Amino acid sequence: MRFHFLNHILDTDRRELRRGARAIAVEPQVFDLLVYLVENRERVVSKDDLIASVWGGRIVSDSTLTSRINAARKAVGDSGGHQRLIRTIARKGLRFVADVRIQPAGDAAAQAAARPPEHVHAPPHQPQAQAQASHDRPIIAVLPFANMSGDPEQEYFSDGISEDIITALSKLRWFLVIARNSSFIYKGKAIHIKQVADELGAGYVVEGSVRKGGDRVRITAQLNDVVTGSHLWAERYDRDLSDVFAVQDEITEAIVAAIEPQLHAAESFRARRKPPDSMDAWDLVMRALSHYWRVTREDNVVAQALLEKAISIDPHYGRALGVLAASHTFSAHMGWAEMTTVAPIAERSALAAIQADGEDPWAHLALGAVYMYARRLDDSLAEFELALRLNPSFSLAQGYYGLALCYDGRWEDGNAAAQRGLRLSPRDPYSAIYYGVAAYAQYVGGNYPEAIRLAREGIRHRGDFVGAHRVLTAAAGMTGQAEIAKAALQELRRVQPNISLAWIAAHLPIKLDGERERYLEGFHRAGLE
Repeated sequence: MRFHFLNHILDTDRRELRRGARAIAVEPQVFDLLVYLVENRERVVSKDDLIASVWGGRIVSDSTLTSRINAARKAVGDSGGHQRLIRTIARKGLRFVADVRIQPAGDAAAQAAARPPEHVHAPPHQPQAQAQASHDRPIIAVLPFANMSGDPEQEYFSDGISEDIITALSKLRWFLVIARNSSFIYKGKAIHIKQVADELGAGYVVEGSVRKGGDRVRITAQLNDVVTGSHLWAERYDRDLSDVFAVQDEITEAIVAAIEPQLHAAESFRARRKPPDSMDAWDLVMRALSHYWRVTREDNVVAQALLEKAISIDPHYGRALGVLAASHTFSAHMGWAEMTTVAPIAERSALAAIQADGEDPWAHLALGAVYMYARRLDDSLAEFELALRLNPSFSLAQGYYGLALCYDGRWEDGNAAAQRGLRLSPRDPYSAIYYGVAAYAQYVGGNYPEAIRLAREGIRHRGDFVGAHRVLTAAAGMTGQAEIAKAALQELRRVQPNISLAWIAAHLPIKLDGERERYLEGFHRAGLE
């Protein structure tokens, strides 16, 4: 079904919104909201109606609903001030008030006439940079992966990889992802990514290829920055095809986990090039994350200042609130701040993040960390699990989840979560932390030599990561390696001058008394008082 209003076409079959000849990038949830309003334009639609239809009856905060309505207005060139198309009816709900002409799905001739010719580029007065600037978040398009197998029967596999990446990226919520039916119009065509970006308004384009032969498959993927014309990331994956769908899922997960930090890095680079006075809340959060990922005390302080400035611009910016809360709990865990001081700040920010956007995985990560250090491990685990349901590729949540599992005494599950974090994001700036969690899991399991090996690997990645130094010191103490324990304790005191047995007992929320005493015993044997 195609709905025509003003100079727009809303195509429910292709899940596409066009303004004139140009496709408009719309989040899937916003698209569904817009379709529901247009289909029910003869009546006022209540908040409960929208939640039941678009969100399936799940609990949704008022701020989330408002942000989606604003996004729907923006997509069709409307605003809360003008309300030419989407009108708010006080205390009742919303109504789509523009004149609509319906074109049935089978009207092929009319569809062909309405669709712009495939060789036509975007109008020259609307370059990609302008299209990109019209959105508050970057836009990414995933092109159909090329089937290099020479076998048309294998098209389903290459298409499946592309579709899964689109679906997975859509869960990240940092970015607007072009719908499948829009990006797949380029299938089988030799076309420059600049034209794709101009026509779809995308700042980033993912493309790749799939080659199957016998029982093996090779998949290549790369992420392109259209503005600079550069390749931000590229990788090749070779796998056995014992289970084709399992391979498809694994490759999708790996690609999405690799793309996310590259997009963050590109956006933070753009933000750093802006004059400080011209940065909006999005730019400030991107800059804050570039400091957050450096995992140093000084950078953590800078990140917090940038996040607080972003929140002063937009008090309901859920992502800024969530990252701010996470940075405070992490600073206490590292020994950079007192937990009694930062815990109330972190809890307020985490709860505000949940209220602002309950579907943001960072909000649940932040609240999970607050609960973990408050020794509410059941609540903590539930929040981390929710964060991972919202974004299965969230490697940092895997790391935190693994740590909480270890504190709960479930070291094997904790080790598995830490290993997933490493597998998802092997180049992650936080990989030292995942190694530290894996090392602590082995300590809890009594595998002290393996704990030492993993702790050293974490220190190799980041020499100032205190968690790995703690495990190395305690594990060396338990194995009776006096020289190693002495050197490890010296380094631990360097990176955390306030370390003591009392600090460990007070700050690390180890659930079982026996496990806590065994951890303290390792430090005591190493010479810590």
